[in-house]
Amino acid sequence: MTSITRDPLLAIAKGLLWFLMACTLIGAAACVAAVPLMHVFQNDITIELSKEAPHLVVSQFMWIITGLLACAVVLLLLVFRIFQLLKRIVDTVALGDPFVPINADRLTQMAWLSLGVQIASFVIGSIAQWLDHVAGDAPHIRGEIQVDGGLSGNGLLLMLILFILARVFRQGAAMRAELEGTV
Repeated sequence: MTSITRDPLLAIAKGLLWFLMACTLIGAAACVAAVPLMHVFQNDITIELSKEAPHLVVSQFMWIITGLLACAVVLLLLVFRIFQLLKRIVDTVALGDPFVPINADRLTQMAWLSLGVQIASFVIGSIAQWLDHVAGDAPHIRGEIQVDGGLSGNGLLLMLILFILARVFRQGAAMRAELEGTV
């Protein structure tokens, strides 16, 4: 643990990862809290939506928003897990022993999780676009829903890089074990 104090980059990375993990958990908790609050205040929401978009079926709209919030929770928890795994890899780097088989497994998990993030993002983007379409001509609603969801070339590239790095780490761990066996 003393080596992390000598490497400011690792200390910064670890602090940033703790911060990002906290942010994702707070975001997930806010989405979870929003669902019951939305249904508690359903009458107020119904009145406001009726003024802005009288053609909307408010009960259907509320359940769609509930589904959207559930997808957001899934997305945030996937991202949290990616950060958690990355922090564990950073911890092994700080200890001076990153080429261990568990890090290859962590990178593989991160790659699959990044695919899950892509899928969740696509679902959220599709729901948001549909909601924007359903809003019709309501001047205060239409165009206000802006979600950058969908498949991301950068996200898919990240997934590919993580799978490749997992193989590199696996090979590095095997080569190190073989070298230790011959010495």
